[in-house]
Amino acid sequence: METTTETIEILNDLVAINNDRIKNYENAIEETSDAELKELFGSMVVESRFIRIALAEEVQNMGGEFETGTPVSGKIYRAWSDVRSVFTGLDQYNILSNCEHSEDSTQQAYRDALQSDDLPPYIRAIIIKQQQILKVSHDKIKSLRDAKF
Repeated sequence: METTTETIEILNDLVAINNDRIKNYENAIEETSDAELKELFGSMVVESRFIRIALAEEVQNMGGEFETGTPVSGKIYRAWSDVRSVFTGLDQYNILSNCEHSEDSTQQAYRDALQSDDLPPYIRAIIIKQQQILKVSHDKIKSLRDAKF
């Protein structure tokens, strides 16, 4: 299967989503005083940085330029952008609820990316692996929210 502009666009949408995920968790770290949450959110930032690097490398390997900011367009991102979290002034329960909602949306973005028939098998495998990693994070957030609050 030939690498296409659509594949690069999908990867860049996922890069941008992870850029936003990093910013959201950095904001959440600032808004919470709970040491356990700060540590968890910090691990989510690191996780998205590694994911972003892997995606960006693939974009460059295909001859494209990777997304460096947060997106303003893109097929996958458009479905995700309306659920970006704003953490200012929220209590711990609401911070975790917003994080879970964003994680749900991130999972949906990865499912949407995998719907493309244009993805080379090795790119599909990368996206599936990342989706599984992010699902573990989603489940941690949900479990913590349910257990603590």
